[in-house]
Amino acid sequence: MTPTTEVRFRIEEDLHFLLHSRHRAAAAAGELHCPYDGTATLEHLVESLGIPRTEVGPLRADGRPVPPTHRPHPGALVDVAPVPRPQPLPEDAPAPPRFLLDVHLGALARRLRLVGVDTAYGTEPDAALVARADDERRILLTRDRALLHRRALWLGAHVRGSRPDDQLTDVLGRFPVPLAPWTRCPACNGLLEPVPKAEIAHRLPPGTRRTYDTFTRCTTCTHLYWPGAHHPHLTTTIASAHQTLTHQALTHRANSP
Repeated sequence: MTPTTEVRFRIEEDLHFLLHSRHRAAAAAGELHCPYDGTATLEHLVESLGIPRTEVGPLRADGRPVPPTHRPHPGALVDVAPVPRPQPLPEDAPAPPRFLLDVHLGALARRLRLVGVDTAYGTEPDAALVARADDERRILLTRDRALLHRRALWLGAHVRGSRPDDQLTDVLGRFPVPLAPWTRCPACNGLLEPVPKAEIAHRLPPGTRRTYDTFTRCTTCTHLYWPGAHHPHLTTTIASAHQTLTHQALTHRANSP
């Protein structure tokens, strides 16, 4: 194959794990060659290598910044960077952003709700999940790359990390959101409100009734919450979330011109 029938890519290391396995060795060696018919856009070419468009940041062709719709000339050298952190959102995106998580991220959904982030959780098939994210203008969070390749999806993100605490750090590092701990139901995402003990005493186990006096109730599913045995662990999770956002803000300020 001659250089005039391909485009060369330099992929930043942070994106190598998203490449199809057959391309990773070449990317690690420094330069990846992709067959090119002269008509495809950079967005389509990069996706053909395995990287979802949701994960692609600045693109440069022969050293010049170009948009994803750019059609490079045969033989061009394209540099691909990951999406910046924090990630700029479309002007019509809800503020603050809200999320929809797929079936494999239930533990992360509960943590996001714990810190007060509007987080829906979906068990529906892929096409319905994408349609829901679009209809509700929620950012779809998933570890399923196939979901992020769906053309109908308005906005999504690949969640990094296998542990829920690491996933929470990843999401908050990419999408800084205002935190409002203890305001959402971890079970259903409904809003919590204070409730007098006397009003719900009949629903409490005897030990809880004797030991605790402060309660909240979900306005949607009526689940009750109080500062029980898991409270110290949950407080640690909330403190870590605040620390992530503080670090992100300081880093962004230091890197701003």
